[in-house]
Amino acid sequence: MPILREGELDIISTSAEQTGRLGYRLGTLLLAGDVICLSGDMGAGKTVFSAGIGKGWEAEDAFTSPTFNLVHEHRRGKDAQVLYHLDCYRLRNAAEADTIGLDDLLERRGILILEWAERIRAALPPERLWINLRVIEDTRRSFIMEAHGRRYQQLLEEFRALTFKF
Repeated sequence: MPILREGELDIISTSAEQTGRLGYRLGTLLLAGDVICLSGDMGAGKTVFSAGIGKGWEAEDAFTSPTFNLVHEHRRGKDAQVLYHLDCYRLRNAAEADTIGLDDLLERRGILILEWAERIRAALPPERLWINLRVIEDTRRSFIMEAHGRRYQQLLEEFRALTFKF
């Protein structure tokens, strides 16, 4: 768990199950209005990580890739909070973020998880948690988490404490 610099965390996952558990831990910490941006290689585990977030957040329904619908809306029974899972793979640039109603989703103050967020980076709020996922080997993945803004610095510290209890 080397720390690259303040506000960053580097993690290696050795299996899809571990990737899901990392997502689960992050999901337990999310609050209304949080923006989680996932970028990286095809097959790096963005959807597996997102599904883990959904389980940790206690979403009522299972996560699947929103590639064809672009946006999936998830709810949980204990409150009226909403989590939006977006797939930006088919978007070519930030200008196309309007086609999925990104501004409206941000105004609703639900939690946003964006896969392929690098495609619309310029349309995203400056404060966010950015997670780069990279394939290292068949089952090994690299996660570099970057906190942008005070809320996300706090979120990253909470995640670190929850994940790496010393």
